[in-house]
Amino acid sequence: MTHGRHRLLIAAALTAAALVTGCQSGSGGGAAPLSLSGLTKTADGMPDEGAKTCPLPYDVAEAAKAAGLNGAAGAGPVQDDGDPVATAEGGKRAEPGTPLAENPGVLVSCVFHIGEDDVQVHTVATRAPQAIAPLAPVVQVLSGSSVDELVGYMKKAGDAEAGDAVVTDSGNVAAVRLRLDGDGDAYLLVGLGDAGAGAPGRGKQVAALAGALAGQVR
Repeated sequence: MTHGRHRLLIAAALTAAALVTGCQSGSGGGAAPLSLSGLTKTADGMPDEGAKTCPLPYDVAEAAKAAGLNGAAGAGPVQDDGDPVATAEGGKRAEPGTPLAENPGVLVSCVFHIGEDDVQVHTVATRAPQAIAPLAPVVQVLSGSSVDELVGYMKKAGDAEAGDAVVTDSGNVAAVRLRLDGDGDAYLLVGLGDAGAGAPGRGKQVAALAGALAGQVR
């Protein structure tokens, strides 16, 4: 998926979330604890056209190693198409009536790669639960879930305790509820490559990848 399509997907996700729900910078350690106010400041500080680097402290190579995933890992998609590596939604950009305005919050999305697979990493935080809700359409597209599968998955993810990774039936998408410093609700959503016949067998690795990345922003 090109990053241009990725940005359109995020826009669609924020628009469609109401229908579905109706049924920190650099890499490495030393980052401040994740908070709604901190993530909002990060998102609001990003250019409207996106950024060339992820503003959150994700080390995807280290996370891939912990998850037992092979292949060179780094920032940006496998095929560099010139699009930004990171984009932001919500915060000062939130349009009245949209999910991240109705339940005030922000979304920072970054693209990485591991081997031949693109990795989408979405970090979302809102004032009240469920912070995962605006990303339901993203989950559906990345996982190829049916509507029933999506509804069941979103309930499981919404009920999860902080730190628990919830994997889709497709095996290539996992969500982790994050621990926030202060009030609010937050999730990390990770999508590895495309859903396919071989993906369910990677579920444990994708869960481990999401868990490792979540540990980097606590």
